[in-house]
Amino acid sequence: MERIAQLLDDLDDLVAAIGLIGERIRRFVQLLLSACLGLGLQIGGILLGLTHPPLALAAAILMFVTLLYRSVTAPHVHPEPV
Repeated sequence: MERIAQLLDDLDDLVAAIGLIGERIRRFVQLLLSACLGLGLQIGGILLGLTHPPLALAAAILMFVTLLYRSVTAPHVHPEPV
């Protein structure tokens, strides 16, 4: 009976270890995808600016207005005095 309990404990440890390794892999893939997406957006913006400057300017103005609106309407967190 003790051997079964030990075997189940080892299986539980194995499942937990696989979960921890899976979390590391998930974080790495997320970081890699976000880096590729950021780089792709920058390259796309440069190519758009070189091929269609008025369209690139319009897109930049839309993004700026959106950022400005968000910065005005988002709740501000003030640091607590020390």
